[in-house]
Amino acid sequence: MNVKLVRLFTAAAAVMVIFTMFDSANAQRRREVRGRGMTKAQVKVIINRVEDRVDNFVKNFDRSLDHSNMNGSNREDQLNRRARDLESATDELAREFDRRDAWAENREEVRRCLNIASDIDRTVRNRRLGGATEANWTKVRYELNSLADAYNMPKVGAAEYR
Repeated sequence: MNVKLVRLFTAAAAVMVIFTMFDSANAQRRREVRGRGMTKAQVKVIINRVEDRVDNFVKNFDRSLDHSNMNGSNREDQLNRRARDLESATDELAREFDRRDAWAENREEVRRCLNIASDIDRTVRNRRLGGATEANWTKVRYELNSLADAYNMPKVGAAEYR
């Protein structure tokens, strides 16, 4: 009789181990789909930081271009327009994020912000725009990359956007 109890206990333990492994695998998949287990409130904090950083960057960027050899050129206008595009895209992301129930529904708005930011990133990396603007862009890129992580998307400057 003791042998039967040991076998029964062993079988029950094996079943529990299998269920535990299955549940762990499912939990991992849920975390990946939900952006590393983030809540909507946590993602909203990131979006708010992105918006603040981008607003500050646009002003800095414009001043830097005014003090560069591009001042008054069509290229300066194009770059300022692209920075304002990013500002508009982040504003739209914030509006749409607040409007929708599931934060995962904002992937396209996030993708648009990351695409525009990747364009700007190339400019900032290839030109001397001054320490303040470059430091500001580093903060913007960090926040946007946090957003990319939340949505499991390529980071700013990644080749996947091209």
